[in-house]
Amino acid sequence: MSAAPAAAVGNLHLLPPVGLEELNAEAALQTRVDRKYVVPTRLARQLLDTFSTGMRVLEMDGARSFAYDSVYFDTATLDSYLLAAHGRRRRYKIRTRTYVDSAVSFLEVKTEGAREATVKERIPYHPEDRARLTAEGLDNVRETLTAAVESVPTGRLEPVLETRYHRTTLYLPESGSRATIDTDVTWQRPSHASWVLADAVILETKSGSTAGPLDRHLWAHGVRPSRISKFATGMAALRPDLPANRWNRTLRRSLALRPAA
Repeated sequence: MSAAPAAAVGNLHLLPPVGLEELNAEAALQTRVDRKYVVPTRLARQLLDTFSTGMRVLEMDGARSFAYDSVYFDTATLDSYLLAAHGRRRRYKIRTRTYVDSAVSFLEVKTEGAREATVKERIPYHPEDRARLTAEGLDNVRETLTAAVESVPTGRLEPVLETRYHRTTLYLPESGSRATIDTDVTWQRPSHASWVLADAVILETKSGSTAGPLDRHLWAHGVRPSRISKFATGMAALRPDLPANRWNRTLRRSLALRPAA
């Protein structure tokens, strides 16, 4: 049984819409604190239905659920992964992100800022280059990492993991924050089979340093943040030989995978 489509997770189709331009103006949050939750689909539906604070749903051309595709890059020795696995302060993540419905891609470099805030820098990228780093892309990666973490990978960067999912984005006007709901989350290593998250969604809140109203609603119903990264936790799930102490609890309790259809 696959996860419910994003639009079916709660009564999101009944909520008022928000356009992309307004959402970006009111809650761009390029520097933010992300809190992630792996929630059984049925429970997520119940909690969203009982969340009384006014929410709006990103809507574009009548659609409220959008397909995403991300390709993550690392060295042969998995420098980026190991920095995350060992909780290093100067860790980073390199990926392309493609908005499948609009065929728009970006190259993104994510680093850790002050107080565990995520800082994301990105540039437009050609969709046909999404699974490789061009010379221009590599220059941007090096420049961004030199400025943010004062070092660059010494090995060649190659694709190591691809993720695919459908995302619904929520805007919470009261706090000026946003949240996302990802369904049908799928992981695939190059030249390997795909695996999908079974009967659960990844709900992520994106706010400033303090928790937002949706976080407090989840906590009040016993749902606590999960230590999960689509990149690092996905790599650990698909490669049991890697060190994964930081994500063992999530892997044991929340991340049930099954072969993708």
